[in-house]
Amino acid sequence: MPTACRDLTIDTSPTYAPFSDASVQPRARGAAFVSSKTLNDRSVLGGLRQSGSLKLLFPKPSTKALDVVFVNTAGGVTGGDRFELTATAGAGTTMTLTSQAAERAYRSLPGQIGDVRNTLRVEAGATMNWVPQETILFNGCAFERRLDVMLDVDAQCLLCEAVVFGRAAMGETLTDVSFRDQIDVWRDGELLFCDAVRLEGQVAHHLAKSNVANGAGVLASVLFVSPNAEFQLEPIREALGVCGGASLIQSDTLFVRLLASDSFELRQSLIPILNRLLGGPVPRPWMI
Repeated sequence: MPTACRDLTIDTSPTYAPFSDASVQPRARGAAFVSSKTLNDRSVLGGLRQSGSLKLLFPKPSTKALDVVFVNTAGGVTGGDRFELTATAGAGTTMTLTSQAAERAYRSLPGQIGDVRNTLRVEAGATMNWVPQETILFNGCAFERRLDVMLDVDAQCLLCEAVVFGRAAMGETLTDVSFRDQIDVWRDGELLFCDAVRLEGQVAHHLAKSNVANGAGVLASVLFVSPNAEFQLEPIREALGVCGGASLIQSDTLFVRLLASDSFELRQSLIPILNRLLGGPVPRPWMI
């Protein structure tokens, strides 16, 4: 049953029906909602609901922002799994979300897809930092991921999504993969940014082409929506070198794409960029 403490509601009751057919292999389900509000000039927890295999943790704050760490207690995503996370940064607040560890998309049975849906709402004068760690694709996975972001007219956000195409240290090659990824960002009801990736089948062969990824094993995308975006363009371009590119979509909207051979190489470029755009260090889980 839900419990209430002032205007904070915590609901841990399941929102899905249990499997009734014992012959059907159980699949992971997880759903969570979190919101922030202001209290004594700080961003604090405003609302929380969580169920199934998706849990939210709240580290001791080191700044005035609300830090949220989400955890997939199922240990990864496989065909038939579904996870949904909705986060709202209340007016004038700052919320930073990250994952406890890298997500893993495992091999799926034929006809089954692992589905992850994330929705972010950023109200007037608020800032949302979405910086989960990498998602690792395993051979045979069927994985779909969608990120929808709704910004009020003067809201700000930093979004980062990174994908690892197989475990290079294990000599893994992706020869049978279905991966779909889409990011849509809306501001004041109008589409500001859209990015979609679809890879099917022999992914390693496709990425090896010089006009695609030239053999890179990791891809990262960073979007920064802020009045400060224009002033970050040249410093970030200098930091990128030949491993990526940065462009201004609008005067307050900066997009960065990075390629690297593996996660270690990617982080050498990505973490300094995130530190710069966050105005401080990346969340602690990135360093563990």
